Amino acid sequence: MAGKQEEAFVTEITKQSVDFSRWYLDVVRKAELADYSPVKGFMVIRPYGYAMWEHLQRELDVRIKATGHVNAYFPLLIPESLLLKEKDHVEGFAPQVAWVTRGGDEDLAERLIVRPTSETIIGVMYQKWIQSWRDLPVLINQWANVVRWEKVTRPFLRTTEFLWQEGHTAHETEQEAQEETMKILALYKEVCEKVLAVPVIDGQKSDSEKFAGASKTYSIEALMGDGRALQAGTSHNLGQNFAKAFEIQFQGRDKTVQYAWTTSWGVTTRLIGAVIMTHGDDSGLILPPAIAPYQVVIVPIPRGNWKETVLPKCEEIKAQLTAAGIRVKLDADESQTPGWKFAEYEMRGVPLRLEIGPKDIEKNAVFAARRDTRAKASMPMDGLAGAIKGVLDEIQQGLFDRAVKFRDEHTSRTGSYDEFKQIMEGRPGFVISPWCGDAKCEADIKAETQATIRNIPKGYDAAPGAPCIKCNKPATVSAWFAKAY
Repeated sequence: MAGKQEEAFVTEITKQSVDFSRWYLDVVRKAELADYSPVKGFMVIRPYGYAMWEHLQRELDVRIKATGHVNAYFPLLIPESLLLKEKDHVEGFAPQVAWVTRGGDEDLAERLIVRPTSETIIGVMYQKWIQSWRDLPVLINQWANVVRWEKVTRPFLRTTEFLWQEGHTAHETEQEAQEETMKILALYKEVCEKVLAVPVIDGQKSDSEKFAGASKTYSIEALMGDGRALQAGTSHNLGQNFAKAFEIQFQGRDKTVQYAWTTSWGVTTRLIGAVIMTHGDDSGLILPPAIAPYQVVIVPIPRGNWKETVLPKCEEIKAQLTAAGIRVKLDADESQTPGWKFAEYEMRGVPLRLEIGPKDIEKNAVFAARRDTRAKASMPMDGLAGAIKGVLDEIQQGLFDRAVKFRDEHTSRTGSYDEFKQIMEGRPGFVISPWCGDAKCEADIKAETQATIRNIPKGYDAAPGAPCIKCNKPATVSAWFAKAY
């Protein structure tokens, strides 16, 4: 009976090979990560999904603060006049802006923007706070929500409202701003790879793909299970563009008045989507232990007088593991069978399941099942916490290694446009090809294949004499192309 329940449950998730997009939505729904709100394009992040975000947030926040940054908070509503101060910025964001035109019963004298990003409102404040080179650097991060009026949405990946952190810094010199930009890019890469077990390619965006108003934009790009790329984070060197627009000036060491050099950078709840699509399988989620709401689930096997024998031992083991810093759930609910629970927690991606019945207690052992490999083995109760920590570390590293292998197997190189187009017709992955640097070639490739330049990693200069993949003019770099979310 339990086997039939488990089989029926799993069939409620579409297979990846049938429809990857449908599979993704099924997993988000069945694992109770998020739900649709009454307002189109907005999502409700449910407790299980929000717990994943909290663990990611904590890991990222610690690292941001360790680099000398501090957290602050800026207003949600921004006057229209501020958006208009930076020409490229307003052109980039205007189509996505949500407007507030009334307050109570009165029309507003000036329209207000619901925050799509905070460079403008923060620029105004930095203009007030920065007077001298002694006031620099300013290193501020904020955890917030933003609104961008998207036409096509998908939970976590692209929603009208999303959660994120956005860092905004001001510096004395151009070099310091560039060092900050690259420091944060490296920080983002570390978090994705060490915490989320998602390998990324870090590099510079093309001018066509850079942030509106930035001098240079850098990104980390991940490859999802369907062969599409996902921009996982961005770090922008804003040059002096916003400083000049908002009069962020200071008296330099030589007594001259100078404009500050600024940066901005951010990652979002999109990273939850990245975890789902990088690691998940036909049975649902597979979560890296670092962000799993429960790293271990304990399922008592209800045989005999189990409440007097098995359950106390389960509670004892839960207390031991919790004391060791392991996140544990004990599911003693009698309304569901063990078989149903096995399928449920497998679908939710819990890294390790412990089954404990009367026979296990007699053997002073537990029966452990890994989510990533589905390997099952008996583990002694003595020294269990240390052994489980070792298994969780193995799972974390194993998921990363598996994702790296997938990415490498789905990364191609070609100088032939015909071959390029053939690759892009299937599950393409990354394609590394020589590019001349011309925005028209870039646009033509996108129009003909839907592939975009994700970024250009450092050191990927084109081979001498290599022709551009599209126009055959001399190439300047080897760009990483992909179809993307």
